[in-house]
Amino acid sequence: MDKIKASVIAVFTALSAWLGVLAVPALLLVTVNIIDYGTGLAAAKFRSQKISSYKSFRGIAKKICMWLLVAVGAVFDCLLAYAAQQAGTALKFGYAVASLVAVWLICNEIISILENISDIGVALPPFLVRIAGSLKSQVESKID
Repeated sequence: MDKIKASVIAVFTALSAWLGVLAVPALLLVTVNIIDYGTGLAAAKFRSQKISSYKSFRGIAKKICMWLLVAVGAVFDCLLAYAAQQAGTALKFGYAVASLVAVWLICNEIISILENISDIGVALPPFLVRIAGSLKSQVESKID
C-alpha cells in the first residue's frame, strides 16, 4: 500500500512540476470532466433517453477534444515565449493561454453539470448558475 501511495504522490508531483501554473486547472478539468460524464449518464435515464455506446463514445471524444484545446493553448504559450525570447525579452508567465482555455472549459463543464443535475430533478440554487455564467464571461473578456 505504501508503494502505491508513494507512486501516486510521485506522479502528481512530477505533473505539478512539469505543468506549473497549469496544474490546478488541469486537475480541476479532469475532475469536472468525470463529474459531467457521470451526471450526464444519470440525467439520460431521467430524460427517458436510451444510453447508447455511440452517445457515450461521442461524450468521451468531446472530453478528449477539450484536452486538445488546452494543448493548443499550451502550444500558443510556447510560441509566444519563443517569439519574445527571439525579440530579446522574456515573458513572465507560464501557461497563460492554456490556463485561460482550461478555466473556460471548466466553466462550461460546471454549467453542463448543473443542467444535468437539474434534469435529474434536484433544485438548483439560482446563484450557482449566475456565478458559473459570470465566471465564464469574465474569462472571455480577459481573452479579448
